[in-house]
Amino acid sequence: MTEAKDVNEWGPLAGLAGEWQGEGGLDAAYSHSKGEVLQTPYLEKCTLKPFGPVDNGEQHLYGLDYRTAMWRGDEENPFHTEVGYWLWDAASGEVVRGFVVPRGITVLAGGTAGADATSFTLKAARGDEQYPIAENKYLTANASSISYVVTITVGQDSWSYAETTMLRMKEFGDLFPHTDANTLRRVG
Repeated sequence: MTEAKDVNEWGPLAGLAGEWQGEGGLDAAYSHSKGEVLQTPYLEKCTLKPFGPVDNGEQHLYGLDYRTAMWRGDEENPFHTEVGYWLWDAASGEVVRGFVVPRGITVLAGGTAGADATSFTLKAARGDEQYPIAENKYLTANASSISYVVTITVGQDSWSYAETTMLRMKEFGDLFPHTDANTLRRVG
């Protein structure tokens, strides 16, 4: 992605390609072992590799194949991982992020943005026909994801996100907002 033409093909995703690390992540989630909501710092490592075009009839997509993992403190194994794709459809201005979390959940979040946008928001909701959330039986019974919203802000050699997943949990009478936020810096 050295030529300007190439950068434009990935639209607002162009600045995300690369290897990233963020040491200032903050996860606000319910801890079953402690029976309370904790604000937990985390380290994150993320790789986003460009690909495309992917031709789907009249549609031409460019994307990023991504993997991310997060660790609390000095943990050896990550407490959270994701694999998936970020996609850009220049004709419609649509940005899509599809990912799987190995707890039994798949999310297809989407939104619109201009090709030169440095900030955009993606959303998904349980039961939505276009941008859905799907989960296994255990999660549906114990911690069902009702909606997901993430805002991405792309800088020069950094990018950040702030996301909220609204959960229906038996521990709470109302929906619980599980939040994560981090700023990642280019490491490769």
